[in-house]
Amino acid sequence: MGGDFGPRSIVQASIACLSATPSLHLALVGQPSLLEDLIAGQSAADRARLQIVPASEVIGMDERPSQALRGKPDSSMRIALELVRDGKVQACVSAGNTGALMALSRYVLKTLPGIDRPAMVAAIPTQAGYCQLLDLGANVDCSAEHLYQFAVMGSVAAQALGIPRPRVALLNIGTEDIKGNQQVKLAATLLQNARGLNYIGFVEGDGLYRGEADVVVCDGFVGNILLKSSEGLATMIGARIEAMFKSGVTARLIGALAMPLLKRLKADLAPARHNGASFLGLQGIVIKSHGSAGVQGFQSAIERALIEIQENLPQRLHGRLEDLLP
Repeated sequence: MGGDFGPRSIVQASIACLSATPSLHLALVGQPSLLEDLIAGQSAADRARLQIVPASEVIGMDERPSQALRGKPDSSMRIALELVRDGKVQACVSAGNTGALMALSRYVLKTLPGIDRPAMVAAIPTQAGYCQLLDLGANVDCSAEHLYQFAVMGSVAAQALGIPRPRVALLNIGTEDIKGNQQVKLAATLLQNARGLNYIGFVEGDGLYRGEADVVVCDGFVGNILLKSSEGLATMIGARIEAMFKSGVTARLIGALAMPLLKRLKADLAPARHNGASFLGLQGIVIKSHGSAGVQGFQSAIERALIEIQENLPQRLHGRLEDLLP
């Protein structure tokens, strides 16, 4: 029921995922009358794999997490998380209020042993492929120990995605040991002494996009600004290129020749393709979609949940945390 576009785009994305993945079953949590109208006309095969779970309350995008936690026991977000807790579904995907989703996730699902705070992680495109960036906004103020825990979780997540020995780096304003604030310097000391973790040191913002690390760790304040700046930059560059190729006859001719490659590049860098941040460190799978995500973006978030289900990510994290956490 959350997000900038409400349930309409979420339902459309759900139906698209059902068509693409025959083994998938989805539970839509929210107001039944509205959801029934949105799924009317679907094939019997798709409808059989689409369950509606009633919830009488909706958490607003501007509500305080404390209000959502205490004042709305029958919210769609809380009911969805309780389905995960009770083993009735394997993951929760939401485009709603990020702070409320984090607070409710910690309350309903609890964190894994040894983890103080969950972290949001997502894949960022680089010259070399992709980098797992965390935290993306769940934790604005972080201690060195929190950054250390994020690094451990990010490394395990990258391994689950097929990187045998992920290179882990701390995002900093320079690569020299003397650079950075106190928390980053202390976190670097902890990571240098970590057994079984491939820590490579500091990386700057441009190094992230060059693919110098597979996992980049920062606090949520910095990570959220970096993520949204990246998405805005990718959108702006795409729009500027399109405008240039429409600026005259010669430009249009060149644009016609280059358009297939440009479309491919634009699709590869589109924020919607990389939508879906995972809440690492919980005893269950929770994926946060951008509130502004449309159909394609929310579909990507569901696909991220499918990958983590297939990799049994919380269990893998639990198994590795005992080895890596002090």
